[in-house]
Amino acid sequence: MNTESILLDKLEKISAILSENYTDNQHVGVLSGISGIALFQFYYAKFTDNDAHADVGVDMISTVIEKINEGYSFPTFCTGIAGAGWTIELLDDEGFIDIDSDELLADLDAYLSSAILQMGEKDKFYDFLHGTIGIGFYFFKRYQNTKSETLKANYKLKLLELIDSLKRTAIEEGDTMRWETSISKETAIIAANLSLSHGMASIINFLSRLVRYDDFRDQVMPILQKATQFILKYENNDMSCSSSFPSWVYDGMEKSSQERLAWCYGDLGIGLTLYRVGRALDNDIIAKKGIKTVEQSCKRRDLEETRVKDNGLCHGTFGMVQIYNYMYKETNNKIFKETANFWMQQGIDMATHIDGYVGYKQWFGGEDQGWRKEMNLLEGIAGIGLSIISYLATFETKWDECLLIS
Repeated sequence: MNTESILLDKLEKISAILSENYTDNQHVGVLSGISGIALFQFYYAKFTDNDAHADVGVDMISTVIEKINEGYSFPTFCTGIAGAGWTIELLDDEGFIDIDSDELLADLDAYLSSAILQMGEKDKFYDFLHGTIGIGFYFFKRYQNTKSETLKANYKLKLLELIDSLKRTAIEEGDTMRWETSISKETAIIAANLSLSHGMASIINFLSRLVRYDDFRDQVMPILQKATQFILKYENNDMSCSSSFPSWVYDGMEKSSQERLAWCYGDLGIGLTLYRVGRALDNDIIAKKGIKTVEQSCKRRDLEETRVKDNGLCHGTFGMVQIYNYMYKETNNKIFKETANFWMQQGIDMATHIDGYVGYKQWFGGEDQGWRKEMNLLEGIAGIGLSIISYLATFETKWDECLLIS
């Protein structure tokens, strides 16, 4: 079979697996819960022009709403309520469902606001996947979409409070600004995390979206400029090194020439974000720096050197495909399309797990390291399927906004 036939076959099988097994997932969020699995079914329905798949997606979203009504209370974007609410908004945006979000979601505001307050002020936990930036991302979606002026004013206030919290807790030195966190539970090292998944790239990516609105521009602009300058300060200009930016910055750190190539950590997320920030600030220098960073990464194609073990969106081949395709559509630079094609072929070739889902398993490191089957969007076949749809579709797909890409 040719590449397209192989991918179409995988999509059909992914849809069946998700339809039969999604209730095994106990969470509701977009990245690791049922909401993200539902996203696949709705986009697959549009891709195949078959409403039966959308009907399955409706059942999935109904299950999510039932879980929340029955007391599900985890707040985060990745796993919990903020991600579920964001998904419902996106589905409405895309015309996949017709729902009164103001009536359905507004009752969640107080709970999510209290979660932001605890994470931000008490713990300074500005994590996109699991902390305040992810919940803020949901509030920003509500700010954009609500039909109620009262609710819009309320979301504006919540977002301004989050911006103020970022400003108060930042470490400011000269023309730079940063936020620090512990590298791991096993070490006492405190550092600035530069990643898109958990660190500063996600913060400035988020702020680059807010700065386009008059309600936030004056408050966001100095934070965005200074935090971006902090990241740019640590660009590695040694052309013999494969990586342009480190993943962590701290006193006494050893210079690393080789960070992983993935959505979650490394140059792809940072380069993509610098491009977005440059566009938002109308700053060609920063935008071109972002493009150059992603271009430089196109040279890296060895699985061992890039530390590519699996295929999920988070740190596998299909996350890279999604970013390279996005950058190709933005810049029309053919090296991005050619690199996306390369990693797509790697993704096909790596589907070798006989006991996996359509040949795929997720690699987990640490104490419990090993291979596991995953259905979710961030690490499993729902995300792989969505990336394949975006790769093949003739229409625009917006689902990857949940990864801070589009």
